[in-house]
Amino acid sequence: MVAIHDLTDAELARVSATTIEHYEQSAHEFWEATREHDVSQNVAALLRHIASEPPWAILDLGCGPGRDLVSFRNLGHRPVGLDGAASFVRMAREHSECEVWHQDLLHLDLPAGRFDGVFANAVLFHVPSQELPRVLGELWRTLKPGGVLFGSNPHGPDTESWRGMRYGCFLTWPTWRNHVAAAGFVELDHYYRPPGRPREQQPWLASAWRKRAMVC
Repeated sequence: MVAIHDLTDAELARVSATTIEHYEQSAHEFWEATREHDVSQNVAALLRHIASEPPWAILDLGCGPGRDLVSFRNLGHRPVGLDGAASFVRMAREHSECEVWHQDLLHLDLPAGRFDGVFANAVLFHVPSQELPRVLGELWRTLKPGGVLFGSNPHGPDTESWRGMRYGCFLTWPTWRNHVAAAGFVELDHYYRPPGRPREQQPWLASAWRKRAMVC
């Protein structure tokens, strides 16, 4: 896999549009393939670190067809979904009966200080590394003081490229940690998934972070 850096505006637009189109074309197949996936470990990793009183306002970033929105709603919280694929937005609204925003990861428009937690499960690896500081900064701003960001991404040797119609950025733990810390977050926890397997059989890197107050 060849690393790609310094993408032009036109190339970034292609990354976004083509990746979204992949999910548009496979929306129903994606739902059937992932609707029973058990990510309760990740849900718990976010919720156990939120320090305020529940119920909590949670942004499910890249919510897909809405599986995890249902989980958060059933736990009594106030989740809001966000996805770039219009088909996913429609499906998530239908499956969860939650508010779902149609927004591109590279063109987020998020309210400041709105959420107690951001659940970014299997989504931020689609953001090219050059755009990660800006996107992570937008997630920092949408969190309340002390709010929690959870992210889970396939890890790799600090490379990024196209895989079919999807663009992916596959980072080592030190590189990912540096990006998130530089955006104003303090590490709370990290682990590899699925649990109970040797590291070479754990493709997912999960981590939880608290929004740090910025010192002027």
